[in-house]
Amino acid sequence: MPIQQVKKYKQEAGVPLPSYKKGEKMKTYTASGVVYGKNWGGGFGAYPASRIEAKTKKGLLTKAKAELKSGRLDSGMGFEFLKGARIDIQETETITIKGKAYTRSNYISEFIGDLTEKEQDFLFDCEF
Repeated sequence: MPIQQVKKYKQEAGVPLPSYKKGEKMKTYTASGVVYGKNWGGGFGAYPASRIEAKTKKGLLTKAKAELKSGRLDSGMGFEFLKGARIDIQETETITIKGKAYTRSNYISEFIGDLTEKEQDFLFDCEF
């Protein structure tokens, strides 16, 4: 018997059809990237940024800016000062349906700090 006929038969017989509840959704944000700062010996350089996690994108960017300002975003490299950073953000959305978790991720990059366009281009090409 085709599914459409079964559904119609159950409805006519007063049998409730199963209702599918929307799954539980959860979003998380993680970021890493590259910092750009002034070396103690002179000149500027780049180094991998420390990993940051948050429940919202706004919260993640707030943490990243605070760590940039305090000088902790450089994973312990020890620049004289940090000028800016490229933050690579992974937005992960997990939905649970009938006990099974399904995950989808989106990736974006943002720049924070006081970087020129040339410095942003340099950081965009940096890979560690």
